[in-house]
Amino acid sequence: MTYSIHILNRMHALYDVRMTSGAESEDDAILDGIGPAFSRLRRRVPTSRRDASRNLILNIVTAGDGEMTVGGVAEELGVDQSVASRMVSDCIAAGHLLRAASQQDGRRTVLKVTPEGAAARDGFAKAQRLAFEEITRDWPAEERLQFARLLLRYVEDGARLRRQEHHEPG
Repeated sequence: MTYSIHILNRMHALYDVRMTSGAESEDDAILDGIGPAFSRLRRRVPTSRRDASRNLILNIVTAGDGEMTVGGVAEELGVDQSVASRMVSDCIAAGHLLRAASQQDGRRTVLKVTPEGAAARDGFAKAQRLAFEEITRDWPAEERLQFARLLLRYVEDGARLRRQEHHEPG
C-alpha cells in the first residue's frame, strides 16, 4: 500500500481554501478530520519506530511497479534521497532487503525483498489486521468489510493519481 504525501498536501490545500471561505459544514468537519485520524491510526499497531519504518519500506519495495530503487523509495515517501538511503540501509542491515543489479539496466541498483523481509512484512500485516479487527470488533461484519474495501480503494486511487501526476509533463 502507498501513502502519498502529495495527496495529504493537496488535502491540506483544500482545507485551507475552505477555512478561508468561512463556510464549513458538518461534512467538511468530518472530512477535515481524516488527516489527523490517519496519524492516530498509524500509532495503533504496537511496533517500534524502527519496525514501522521497515514495514513502510518493505511495502513500498513490494508494491513498486517494476524495479524499485532508493530514489523511487525517496519519491514515494516524499523525503530526500539521503533519508530514504538510511531507511533502506537499515532494512539491508536487518536482512530484509538486498541490493541487486537491474535486469533492465545493469548500471542501476535495485532493491529486492529477501525471504526474511517477506516474513517480516507478513508479520507486520498480521499485526495490522489484528489491530483492525480489534478496533472494529463491535462493528457489523458488513460495515467492517465495506470500510476495508473503501480504504483499499482509497489507497489504490491515491497511488494511481500519484502515478498519473508523476508521468505528466509539468
